[in-house]
Amino acid sequence: MTDLFGNADDPLIPATAVAGGSLSGAAGSHLPLAVRMRPRTLDEIVGQQHLLGPGSPLRRLAGGTAAMSVFLWGPPGVGKTTIAAVVSQSTRRRFVELSAVTAGVKEVRAELDTARRELARGTQTVLFVDEVHRFSKSQQDVLLPAVENRLVTLIAATTENPSFSVISPLLSRSLLLTLKPLTDADITTLVERALVDERGLAGAFELDDEARASIVRLAGGDARRSLTFLEEAAAGAEAVGSTLITAPIVEKAVDRAAMRYDKDGDQHYDVISAFIKSVRGSDVNAALHYLARMIEAGEDPRFIARRLVVLASEDVGMAAPSVLQTCVAAAQAVQLIGMPEARLNLAQATVAAALAPKSNAVYLAIDAALADVRAGRIGQVPPHLRDAHYAGAEKLGHGQGYQYAHDAPNAVARQQYLPDELTGARYYRPTDHGNEATLQTLVDDLDKLLGRERD
Repeated sequence: MTDLFGNADDPLIPATAVAGGSLSGAAGSHLPLAVRMRPRTLDEIVGQQHLLGPGSPLRRLAGGTAAMSVFLWGPPGVGKTTIAAVVSQSTRRRFVELSAVTAGVKEVRAELDTARRELARGTQTVLFVDEVHRFSKSQQDVLLPAVENRLVTLIAATTENPSFSVISPLLSRSLLLTLKPLTDADITTLVERALVDERGLAGAFELDDEARASIVRLAGGDARRSLTFLEEAAAGAEAVGSTLITAPIVEKAVDRAAMRYDKDGDQHYDVISAFIKSVRGSDVNAALHYLARMIEAGEDPRFIARRLVVLASEDVGMAAPSVLQTCVAAAQAVQLIGMPEARLNLAQATVAAALAPKSNAVYLAIDAALADVRAGRIGQVPPHLRDAHYAGAEKLGHGQGYQYAHDAPNAVARQQYLPDELTGARYYRPTDHGNEATLQTLVDDLDKLLGRERD
């Protein structure tokens, strides 16, 4: 039987069954560059070095010395399928691939029955399930006994957080490995390798610096995408009788504008700066424009989400406190579903933040408090507020005279809370914008109950 990489006579490579998976038919020069350049050993894998050290689970799995089941969680194009392919070639175990997109309970049970028969003959089976998050609960339940009894070694790949998409009994019996996004340096290494490798372009083309930067930028940390862009750009160069791949050729190959956006240069900082200032300035259309530029340029969506979460407290704050919840939810959605779908979550958070009333009172408050601390205005915690739960604390006067707030009228106990040196300090000053307009009245009322002097 010809294996998935076309080595029919190699006894070291086991028979492989594929059910509509991404490794299906992976042989021949007609195949996409990304498939031809798939690493053959763990040492050829670019990135994920935190998972590939000596004695690591993946090393032992590929070496056939481990019988564990693993879940590989990470964004598209970072090596999940590659790791499965390497395992398929580096062990004597039978390798089977199922795609959760096309396979159902019937196909899963059929493969497990075959694995049971093969195990009786002394042949172990590695079962690779691609996009396992697409399996229903009942489909995942079918896998549980096989994993628990080690009928198969399961390698499952997912772009969604397994904590939410995989049943807990199956996850608890497996090892969860998190793959990191590839860096620009990782993508550059892959592109350079594909240019010269016999399996790739075999030195037939050269890539100028601007074209290389464009491919790396547009790839957005996705190895498969970078090699697809390179392959299409090479075809475009060949069509015009050139062996030099330039930025205009890359632009045409990927069918999108060659925007001036450098993830490590001025444009990166200029665009994110314009995005934040547009949201702060309540120009929702400008904010969406800069968001679109970042998305189209391949900016890391997690970076955008982080900036929105910060902005929600820095520029909106208590004027519209629900905006922080929206932005945090968008950041979680980015992690859970990835791009391109997460563009909708980022857009929703951007619109919410841009249209919200603005206040930087929270930002000013914490920075003012920090300034006092850094200037040495700290003082001793008042004795009645100190911890009184350990032996000897009572003799030191800790906790004596403390008034329990819930026993006081309005649940506000009138006593000193700040150190002596800071009794008059006032950090949070609400604005009259949005929800904070009502908070000023609340602050005034609390000051009266606490006996604080108003400034």
